[in-house]
Amino acid sequence: MTEVEAILLAAGTGSRFGGGKLLAPYGDGLLIEAALTTALAAPVRSVTVVTGADSVRVAAVVHACAERLGATDRLRIVEAKDYAEGMGASLRTAAAALPDDTKAVFVLLGDMPRIPATIFQPLMEAVEAGAPAAAACFQGQRGHPALIGKDLIPELHNLTGDTGARAVLKGLGDRLVQVESKGNGVLFDVDVQGDLGT
Repeated sequence: MTEVEAILLAAGTGSRFGGGKLLAPYGDGLLIEAALTTALAAPVRSVTVVTGADSVRVAAVVHACAERLGATDRLRIVEAKDYAEGMGASLRTAAAALPDDTKAVFVLLGDMPRIPATIFQPLMEAVEAGAPAAAACFQGQRGHPALIGKDLIPELHNLTGDTGARAVLKGLGDRLVQVESKGNGVLFDVDVQGDLGT
C-alpha cells in the first residue's frame, strides 16, 4: 500500500505545560523535532503537520528539521486557523489537505516523541488485511499512533471541538485492531514540564 499519509498534530497551545510546549528542549533538539523525526520514519508518502498556536515558529522549526533530514519533499505544513476549537479542528484541516487517493492515514501527536518506528509496519499490515483501522497499544492500553483506513477518512472531515481520532475509532469495537508495542512510547506524552525529564 503506497498511498499512505501521516498527520502530525502540532496546533495546540500547551496550556497545561505553560505554553510553548512543542518548542521546548527535548533530547538533542526540540519536542516537535523528535515527533516529526518519528513521523518521517513511517512508510508514508508525506507528513502533513498541522500548526495553530505559535504557527510561524513551529512551521519554521518543522521545515528546518525536515531539511536536515533530507525530507522536505515529504513535508506539508497546513495551519488550522480555528485551532482554539480543539483537536477536531486540526484533524479537519489536515484531512482536507490529504491527497484524494489516500488509502490510509496515520494520526500522530506533536507531544509524543517516543513512538517506536517499528510500530508502523504492523499497523499497516492490519489495515491491508482488511481492518477499518488499527491502533498501537501497550499492555492492553490503547495509545498512538492510529492508522485510519480509507472508509473512515471522511469522518475526519466532520470532527468538532476537542474530539480527536478516538471519536472515529470508538464505534469500531473489535473491528479496531490493536497492535501491541514492545515499549511504552506509544503511551508517553508530554503534558507538563516535569514530563520532559522522564
